[in-house]
Amino acid sequence: MAPPVAPSLERRRLRAYLAMLLADVCAILVAGLAAGWLYEGLFPHPTAWLQAQLLLPIYLTIGLYNATYSLGALEDLRFALGKAMQALLISAALLSFVLFYAKTGAVFSRAASALAIVIAGGAIALVRLATHGVVARIWDGRVSNILVIRDDGPEFTLPGAVVADAADAGLDPAAQDPQALDRLGQHLRNRDKVIVSCSRERREPWAYVLKASGVTGEILSEPAHSIGAIDVTRYDAQRQSALVVAMGPLGLRARAVKRMFDLAIAGPALVLLAPVLAAIALAVKLGDGGPVLFVQPRVGKGNRIFPMLKFRTMRSGSADRDGLRSTERDDARVTAIGRFLRRTSLDELPQLWNVLRGEMAIVGPRPHALASQAGDKLFWEVDARYWHRHSLKPGLTGLAQVRGLRGSTEQEEDLAVRLQADLEYIARWNLLRDAAIMLRTLLVLVHRRAY
Repeated sequence: MAPPVAPSLERRRLRAYLAMLLADVCAILVAGLAAGWLYEGLFPHPTAWLQAQLLLPIYLTIGLYNATYSLGALEDLRFALGKAMQALLISAALLSFVLFYAKTGAVFSRAASALAIVIAGGAIALVRLATHGVVARIWDGRVSNILVIRDDGPEFTLPGAVVADAADAGLDPAAQDPQALDRLGQHLRNRDKVIVSCSRERREPWAYVLKASGVTGEILSEPAHSIGAIDVTRYDAQRQSALVVAMGPLGLRARAVKRMFDLAIAGPALVLLAPVLAAIALAVKLGDGGPVLFVQPRVGKGNRIFPMLKFRTMRSGSADRDGLRSTERDDARVTAIGRFLRRTSLDELPQLWNVLRGEMAIVGPRPHALASQAGDKLFWEVDARYWHRHSLKPGLTGLAQVRGLRGSTEQEEDLAVRLQADLEYIARWNLLRDAAIMLRTLLVLVHRRAY
């Protein structure tokens, strides 16, 4: 008995892409006409109409290259909206740039242009919402055909995927006769992806036969999952392949932007706050005659230890260099001026120098002392993912801090929620979020758990 042939969803996706593209064309052109009418009172307004026509090919070119019309745009509404708005804003910026250098900017109304972009953005967003409504209600959320083949491998299921048992379906990758290969080919017909769960001994035959299938083929690997593999690199000259297990959370451009942000904040801040820093240093020195700064080794980026600077807040000789004992409320070791500095977070200001030296960032996971504990366990004993927070530079402030997660870690849960916030920050980093966290920090400088 021949297996049922899966319907081709590729044509469905192509129709959806074309529908979105045509709807975007209408949105941009109508937005130009509407903006000219609303702002100038003319319909059609000649320059507004011309500007819409100039914007359109730029938008479509960027959209076709940045995955505005892609499988991800059909599956994920947030992705779809982000890519479409990115294409719109970049195309508007490029058009403005071209008009400026062509010395024709005075012909076009900036207010009408901005209004047209707003209207177009709203219309394009509605198109994405409508598209996802169609995908969810009419197509039951299915925009790709995925087949999972089980062949004595680990249990594996995927939402929306069709599952076939290799033994029941008579699928044998080692068989070389045309009938057996045709049977497999019928099962794979119109599939966008095939995932095989098989034993270790069967991986090579399945890999061999999938290469001739004409579809994307994947073979589950428990060892690769256990070490967190995210990609594969081939070294053809050495006839070897390696599993990629880490790539760093930020690319070169993102790191450069983040560093420029740090320097733009830390440099001017040190200059503007120089009188405050001098006054605090004098107060600490006059307090008991001890050193002004407290230098403590902390774990930084790449799990490398660096000397973190703070204004000394404990009595001379009472400072805990390794952080064996967390500071407690009404801690007898803390001086009078130190208590004020801790309560207002002013003791952290010398870390601006750490930022300038490149050891820290304005925003990032807060660095911890080497012997810090949650309950009676060292931080990395509570959760092995603790070391992952050091893939970025530590920060003067961070997502955990603006969420009120400060003070001693008396229980393991105190560390767990902070670690989760740090990992969330790393996974979802962007410059606007850094700026927002920095501004929100101003609201929590004085905190009930700052002692």
